[in-house]
Amino acid sequence: MTTVTLQLPNEIFALLRQSPGELAKDLQFIAAIEWYRRGLVSQGRAAELAGVARADFIAELASRKIEVFHVDIEDLKGELNRE
Repeated sequence: MTTVTLQLPNEIFALLRQSPGELAKDLQFIAAIEWYRRGLVSQGRAAELAGVARADFIAELASRKIEVFHVDIEDLKGELNRE
């Protein structure tokens, strides 16, 4: 696994009321959500990157009002017209 170093001003930890470890975990989760939202990673992979179970990842998406499932309307119409 690769480690990425991010430099932040010291006051950010007090502002967010998080330790460096907590903030690192939060940023990892936020990145996983954003990559999923943009369609760069699957839901399962995003949950893995966030370090949580898929069900917990889905619950977090829902709580942030982010689409839980990506649906292509044209694909859906095609599926509904097939019988």
